[in-house]
Amino acid sequence: MSETVSCTYSAGGQRAKPVDPPPATDVPATGTLTATVDMSAGPVTITMDRAAAPCTVNSFEALVKQGFYDDTVCHRLVDSGIYILQCGDPTGTGMGGPGYRFPDELTGNEQYTAGVVAMANAGADTNGSQFFIVWADSPLPPDYTVFGTIDQASLDVVTTIASRGVSKDASPSPIAEAKIDRVSLG
Repeated sequence: MSETVSCTYSAGGQRAKPVDPPPATDVPATGTLTATVDMSAGPVTITMDRAAAPCTVNSFEALVKQGFYDDTVCHRLVDSGIYILQCGDPTGTGMGGPGYRFPDELTGNEQYTAGVVAMANAGADTNGSQFFIVWADSPLPPDYTVFGTIDQASLDVVTTIASRGVSKDASPSPIAEAKIDRVSLG
Protein backbone atom coordinates (compact mmCIF):
# COMPACT_ATOMS: atom_id res chain seq x y z
CA MET A 1 0.00 0.00 0.00
CA SER A 2 1.09 3.54 -0.69
CA GLU A 3 2.33 5.73 2.15
CA THR A 4 -0.41 8.28 1.33
CA VAL A 5 -3.78 8.34 -0.42
CA SER A 6 -6.26 10.93 -1.63
CA CYS A 7 -9.74 11.07 -0.09
CA THR A 8 -13.04 12.55 -1.19
CA TYR A 9 -15.03 14.64 1.28
CA SER A 10 -18.16 16.15 -0.26
CA ALA A 11 -20.84 18.40 1.20
CA GLY A 12 -23.73 16.47 2.73
CA GLY A 13 -25.71 15.70 5.84
CA GLN A 14 -26.97 18.04 8.55
CA ARG A 15 -24.16 20.25 9.81
CA ALA A 16 -24.27 20.17 13.60
CA LYS A 17 -21.30 22.43 14.27
CA PRO A 18 -19.09 24.53 12.00
CA VAL A 19 -15.90 22.69 11.00
CA ASP A 20 -13.55 22.62 8.07
CA PRO A 21 -13.38 19.42 6.04
CA PRO A 22 -10.17 17.42 6.43
CA PRO A 23 -7.32 17.69 3.94
CA ALA A 24 -8.01 15.42 0.96
CA THR A 25 -4.50 14.85 -0.40
CA ASP A 26 -1.36 13.28 1.06
CA VAL A 27 -3.45 11.48 3.67
CA PRO A 28 -1.30 9.05 5.72
CA ALA A 29 -2.11 5.42 4.91
CA THR A 30 0.24 3.56 7.24
CA GLY A 31 0.61 3.21 10.99
CA THR A 32 -1.78 3.92 13.81
CA LEU A 33 -3.12 6.99 15.59
CA THR A 34 -4.42 7.01 19.15
CA ALA A 35 -7.27 9.14 20.48
CA THR A 36 -8.35 9.38 24.10
CA VAL A 37 -12.05 10.03 24.59
CA ASP A 38 -12.42 11.49 28.07
CA MET A 39 -15.94 10.46 29.06
CA SER A 40 -17.87 11.15 32.22
CA ALA A 41 -17.56 7.42 33.00
CA GLY A 42 -13.79 7.30 32.37
CA PRO A 43 -11.26 7.42 29.54
CA VAL A 44 -11.76 5.40 26.35
CA THR A 45 -8.64 4.97 24.22
CA ILE A 46 -9.14 4.28 20.51
CA THR A 47 -6.26 2.92 18.44
CA MET A 48 -7.04 3.81 14.83
CA ASP A 49 -5.62 1.89 11.86
CA ARG A 50 -4.56 4.24 9.05
CA ALA A 51 -3.88 1.33 6.65
CA ALA A 52 -7.38 -0.13 7.02
CA ALA A 53 -9.29 3.16 6.85
CA PRO A 54 -7.03 6.11 5.99
CA CYS A 55 -9.82 8.51 4.96
CA THR A 56 -11.88 7.69 8.04
CA VAL A 57 -8.94 8.15 10.42
CA ASN A 58 -8.04 11.39 8.62
CA SER A 59 -11.57 12.72 9.11
CA PHE A 60 -11.71 11.67 12.78
CA GLU A 61 -8.32 13.30 13.40
CA ALA A 62 -9.42 16.57 11.74
CA LEU A 63 -12.64 16.65 13.78
CA VAL A 64 -10.75 16.02 17.03
CA LYS A 65 -8.29 18.83 16.25
CA GLN A 66 -11.28 21.19 15.79
CA GLY A 67 -12.97 20.14 19.07
CA PHE A 68 -15.97 18.70 17.23
CA TYR A 69 -16.56 15.86 19.71
CA ASP A 70 -15.88 17.88 22.87
CA ASP A 71 -18.82 18.38 25.25
CA THR A 72 -21.16 16.01 23.39
CA VAL A 73 -23.21 12.99 24.45
CA CYS A 74 -23.33 9.46 23.13
CA HIS A 75 -26.94 9.50 22.02
CA ARG A 76 -27.66 5.84 21.28
CA LEU A 77 -27.20 2.60 23.18
CA VAL A 78 -28.39 -0.74 21.86
CA ASP A 79 -28.43 -3.73 24.21
CA SER A 80 -30.51 -6.29 22.35
CA GLY A 81 -29.50 -8.11 19.15
CA ILE A 82 -26.52 -5.81 18.64
CA TYR A 83 -24.46 -4.16 21.34
CA ILE A 84 -23.24 -0.68 20.50
CA LEU A 85 -22.77 2.76 22.00
CA GLN A 86 -23.12 5.42 19.30
CA CYS A 87 -21.51 8.85 19.59
CA GLY A 88 -20.34 11.72 17.40
CA ASP A 89 -23.38 13.97 16.90
CA PRO A 90 -23.08 17.31 18.71
CA THR A 91 -26.87 17.75 18.52
CA GLY A 92 -27.39 14.51 20.47
CA THR A 93 -30.24 13.53 18.11
CA GLY A 94 -28.50 11.12 15.75
CA MET A 95 -29.17 13.49 12.85
CA GLY A 96 -26.13 15.78 13.05
CA GLY A 97 -22.72 15.56 11.49
CA PRO A 98 -19.86 17.66 10.15
CA GLY A 99 -21.63 18.84 6.98
CA TYR A 100 -19.60 16.55 4.74
CA ARG A 101 -19.67 12.88 3.81
CA PHE A 102 -17.10 10.41 2.60
CA PRO A 103 -17.08 6.91 1.08
CA ASP A 104 -17.00 3.64 2.98
CA GLU A 105 -13.68 1.84 3.39
CA LEU A 106 -14.85 -1.78 3.44
CA THR A 107 -13.31 -5.17 2.71
CA GLY A 108 -16.57 -7.13 2.95
CA ASN A 109 -15.09 -9.16 5.81
CA GLU A 110 -15.74 -6.72 8.65
CA GLN A 111 -16.42 -8.28 12.04
CA TYR A 112 -18.05 -6.30 14.83
CA THR A 113 -16.57 -7.95 17.89
CA ALA A 114 -16.29 -6.42 21.34
CA GLY A 115 -13.86 -3.51 21.26
CA VAL A 116 -14.29 -2.59 17.59
CA VAL A 117 -14.89 1.06 16.66
CA ALA A 118 -16.74 1.68 13.39
CA MET A 119 -18.48 4.46 11.51
CA ALA A 120 -22.24 4.81 11.81
CA ASN A 121 -23.96 5.73 8.56
CA ALA A 122 -27.29 6.30 6.85
CA GLY A 123 -26.47 3.99 3.95
CA ALA A 124 -23.57 3.40 1.58
CA ASP A 125 -20.95 6.15 1.45
CA THR A 126 -22.65 8.46 3.98
CA ASN A 127 -19.97 8.54 6.68
CA GLY A 128 -19.66 11.78 8.61
CA SER A 129 -18.78 12.12 12.30
CA GLN A 130 -20.92 9.50 14.01
CA PHE A 131 -19.21 6.34 15.18
CA PHE A 132 -20.07 3.40 17.39
CA ILE A 133 -18.20 1.29 19.88
CA VAL A 134 -19.09 -2.39 19.95
CA TRP A 135 -19.26 -3.48 23.59
CA ALA A 136 -20.23 -7.13 22.92
CA ASP A 137 -19.96 -9.22 19.74
CA SER A 138 -22.65 -8.02 17.32
CA PRO A 139 -23.98 -9.69 14.15
CA LEU A 140 -23.99 -6.66 11.84
CA PRO A 141 -23.67 -6.80 8.05
CA PRO A 142 -20.24 -5.63 6.75
CA ASP A 143 -21.61 -2.15 5.93
CA TYR A 144 -19.79 -0.08 8.54
CA THR A 145 -16.18 1.02 8.17
CA VAL A 146 -14.05 -0.39 10.98
CA PHE A 147 -11.35 2.13 11.80
CA GLY A 148 -10.14 1.24 15.26
CA THR A 149 -10.26 -0.76 18.45
CA ILE A 150 -10.33 -0.06 22.18
CA ASP A 151 -8.40 -1.84 24.92
CA GLN A 152 -9.90 -3.82 27.81
CA ALA A 153 -9.86 -0.90 30.27
CA SER A 154 -11.77 1.22 27.74
CA LEU A 155 -14.20 -1.62 27.05
CA ASP A 156 -14.85 -1.80 30.80
CA VAL A 157 -15.85 1.91 30.74
CA VAL A 158 -18.30 1.32 27.89
CA THR A 159 -19.79 -1.85 29.41
CA THR A 160 -20.29 0.02 32.69
CA ILE A 161 -22.35 2.61 30.80
CA ALA A 162 -24.25 -0.16 29.01
CA SER A 163 -24.91 -2.07 32.24
CA ARG A 164 -27.22 0.72 33.45
CA GLY A 165 -29.58 -0.03 30.56
CA VAL A 166 -31.44 1.78 27.82
CA SER A 167 -34.08 4.48 28.22
CA LYS A 168 -37.59 3.70 27.07
CA ASP A 169 -37.72 6.89 24.97
CA ALA A 170 -38.37 6.86 21.21
CA SER A 171 -34.62 6.64 20.58
CA PRO A 172 -32.73 4.07 22.64
CA SER A 173 -30.33 6.21 24.67
CA PRO A 174 -28.19 5.18 27.62
CA ILE A 175 -29.66 5.67 31.09
CA ALA A 176 -26.16 6.23 32.49
CA GLU A 177 -24.46 9.49 31.61
CA ALA A 178 -22.40 8.95 28.45
CA LYS A 179 -20.89 12.39 27.93
CA ILE A 180 -17.70 13.08 26.00
CA ASP A 181 -15.89 15.87 27.81
CA ARG A 182 -12.94 16.05 25.46
CA VAL A 183 -11.10 14.04 22.81
CA SER A 184 -7.33 14.32 22.43
CA LEU A 185 -4.81 12.77 20.06
CA GLY A 186 -1.59 11.01 20.92
